[in-house]
Amino acid sequence: MKVAVYGKGGIGKSTTSCNISIALARRGKRVLQIGCDPKHDSTFTLTGFLIPTIIDTLQSKDYHYEDVWPEDVIHKGYGGVDCVEAGGPPAGAGCGGYVVGETVKLLKELNASYEYDIILFDVLGDVVRGGFAAPSNYADYCIIITDNGFDALFAANCIAASVREKAHTHPLRLAGLVGNRTSERDLIDKYVEACPMPVLEVLPLIEDIRVSRVKGKTLFEMAECQPNLNYVCDFHSNVADQTLSKPEGIVPREIPDRELFSLLSDFYLNPNSEKGKEIQNSQQNTPLDFTII
Repeated sequence: MKVAVYGKGGIGKSTTSCNISIALARRGKRVLQIGCDPKHDSTFTLTGFLIPTIIDTLQSKDYHYEDVWPEDVIHKGYGGVDCVEAGGPPAGAGCGGYVVGETVKLLKELNASYEYDIILFDVLGDVVRGGFAAPSNYADYCIIITDNGFDALFAANCIAASVREKAHTHPLRLAGLVGNRTSERDLIDKYVEACPMPVLEVLPLIEDIRVSRVKGKTLFEMAECQPNLNYVCDFHSNVADQTLSKPEGIVPREIPDRELFSLLSDFYLNPNSEKGKEIQNSQQNTPLDFTII
């Protein structure tokens, strides 16, 4: 099974992907996570350091692909998850998307992709064109990471559009949304009401998720010393279990951009809407709390 994880830049795809990879591995699956971002930090919380990239390795081999072995590019991470980073050209030069496509090609030539039960592609931002769309050419499922905000849901809608286009010629299906670090889900619910799709899980808004990234550890590893985090790990295990159940998935039908703008902004800004009345009442009943500096 191949899963491509997309979402707005900075939404927490890599942190979420690493925790889902661990959850899959703890279900007895052989898991490979491929970081598809020139920043090459997708697998940081699995390995605790920035592993050498495909580009690093090819440079050291003078770009002789025949001299590259699986152990040159695949590195062992926490919980037995294997890790690969595509890497990319220096900032401001070259095409990062091309490197992602070449990474997939190299792993296939090495027959490495056949050694795993699950391959998870962690793809940068919401770029679903060019080389960065390569993972969706191979994936069985797409998972979209979002939050309860306008920008993240707008990006999710763009990704949904790309899944629909890819589904014409590829077996790709949308497994669903994962809300990350979200205390509320009203906008998410409003969006999926207008654009029906599964919500696999909504992860709680807790500081430990951000801290895990800084520490270079997954939540599962942190939970070994902080058992209070086990309940957060359960959220990721739930996503893993739903993925392993091989859901039918959907071909989404995105909302036109202007309609989406109106849907999400009116939800908060229209004083005559139910949500607008709720917000007004909340603001009227909330005492002012501020400090004069």
